Formats: sequence, structure tokens, C-alpha cells
Amino acid sequence: MAKKNTSSPAAANARDTAVAYLHSMLMQRRFEEKSAEAYAIGKIGGFCHLYIGQEAVSTGTMAALRPDDYVITAYRDHGLALARGMTANEIMAELFGRATGCSGGKGGSMHLFERKLNFLGGHGIVGGHIPIATGVAFAISYRGGDQVCVCFFGEAAVNIGAFHEALNMASLWNLPVVFIIENNRYGMGTAISRSTAQQDVVKRAASYAMIGTSVDGQDVFAVRKEMDEAIERARKEQRPTLVEVRTTRFMGHSMSDAASGTYRSKEELDQSMQRDPIVLLKTKMLSDGMITEDDYKKMDDEAKAAAQAAWDFADASPEPSPEELFTHVLSDESTVGAANNAELAGAGR
Repeated sequence: MAKKNTSSPAAANARDTAVAYLHSMLMQRRFEEKSAEAYAIGKIGGFCHLYIGQEAVSTGTMAALRPDDYVITAYRDHGLALARGMTANEIMAELFGRATGCSGGKGGSMHLFERKLNFLGGHGIVGGHIPIATGVAFAISYRGGDQVCVCFFGEAAVNIGAFHEALNMASLWNLPVVFIIENNRYGMGTAISRSTAQQDVVKRAASYAMIGTSVDGQDVFAVRKEMDEAIERARKEQRPTLVEVRTTRFMGHSMSDAASGTYRSKEELDQSMQRDPIVLLKTKMLSDGMITEDDYKKMDDEAKAAAQAAWDFADASPEPSPEELFTHVLSDESTVGAANNAELAGAGR
């Protein structure tokens, strides 16, 4: 079978986009596998929630954002941070609790943060960050900006009060925010059928006169298309959207139940893994003549090497000094006030 023409500018651009997506997804997968290995031998302590199986969600969404847009998420944040542009070194160092980590080694797995990327966490309390996203969107609107805030959370968070209050305010005040439900059908070990009366969670949008959409979270191109539309709506029309992304986590809820065999059958997991987002993208690219098996292997080897390099960097980094116990506890009001005033002045307010 003849390969499709990839010599035209449009075809070359399509190939470059697909390669960038595949590179991002492979980096996330190999990083998370290395994280699981590090956790198993005690290099990483505390909680650790892996993103394996959900890489198309992060990749497709981040590709639709501008550098000055805002991202806020819950505790399953490694893949999202990588896709946003945080380095593997600073993330792994944070997981190892080292001073070179993105949060100085004091946040750990659930509290990745990078102000330069407008990546605002990493939050460990289920749904507790959803009102913060509405607040960020309010700040954007108040300052007259055209940025967008995207907020990721799991389907179990739609049952808490903060979710409803945040969406009501966002719709009432016409705020530029996209709420993204990463629906992997399990809140920890509890199936959605056992916890949620209305399992079609995107219908919650109707309660707040908000547009609600659903998308296949294993297809990176479908995610990108859906996010393009929702982000454009927020940016141009100041209208929020609730997007349900149907996805699957291939691991357990966290490393404490890595196999998840007690609440998911092997048959269910095997069926889900047939729609591995990386395999789906690789297969499409091979079929379209965008890459060869050798190209894929080279990319995969590079991702594995980068994940190992991140481990080596983290392992060689120093732990935070004892004095760090007393930093970032209280804020200097004068410093914070001056920074806020400068930011407002820069926004033209």
C-alpha cells in the first residue's frame, strides 16, 4: 500500500502536530512508569496518583491553550504538568522531596506548581480547587484580560457542594473558565454507578444554563477539537463550558492500590486498555505514513532516557534545608501588595 503524501505544507504541519502529541504522551507515560518504580522502592513518599491511560486528555487540552492561560487541577497532576511545559527534572525532584523540585520539595506529588507557566496546582482536597478556578476566571474578567482558566477534576467531584456553587457563579457572571471532568468512572475504588444518581454527569451543565459537551478522552485529536471550541467560547464570549472527557486510568486510584484488582475485573481493565491513547495515535500515524516503527522506537527510547535522567537528577539533588520549615508559612503583605499592584498596572487597570 502506498504511503499518503506528506510533502505538502498542510501534510507536513499535520505530521509535526501528531509527532508533538505523540512525544508528549510518551514522555508522560514513561515518566509515570518511572515514578511507580521509584515509589515502590521508597524514593517517593506520601501519596502518588499516576496519569497512565489519560495522556490524551492533558495533551489535547494543553495544545489548545496559550502560554498566558491558567491551569488548575487536582492531585493526579504529573501528566498535566509535563504537558503544560514543566520539566521532568523539576517534577521528579518534587516527588523525591528535593530542594530542586518545582515546589521546593515541600509539596510532593499532589502539589505541583509553576507560576511562570500559570500552572496553579495540584490540589489534594477533592473538588476544593474548583471554586479557585472560578475565582481565577473572575480575576481575568475583572482585569479586562482575555486569558482562560481550565480546571480539571474527576467525576466524583461533581457530587460536592463546591462544584455546584462554582459553576453557578461562573455562569451567572459569564466567566472565562472551562470545567473539565476527567470521567474515568471510579472515585477511588467506588464505581460511578454506586455513587451518582445521574450518571450522565455532563447534564449538570443544564442546571446552570451552561453548555455541556462530552468527548472521547482516548482520542487526542477529538480532545483538541473539543477544547478548541470551549476555550474559544470562554475567550471570545466570556462563557463557561462543562466538558466531560470519557477516559480510563490503567492503574489504580493511587500507588496504594496500584493494581485496582479488588474493584475492577480483569476483563473490564483489559477491554479499556484496548483503547490505549498512545497505541491509537501510533497506529493512526503508521497508517497515514507519518512515522515508521523505527521512528516510534527512537521517540520512545528518548522518553525513557529523559525519565531516567529525571530520576538521576532528583536522586542527586539536596533535600530542603531545615530553615525551609519556616518559609512560605506567612506572606509579607507589603511584598504581596506591591506585586499585585504591579500586575494590575501591567494589565492596564
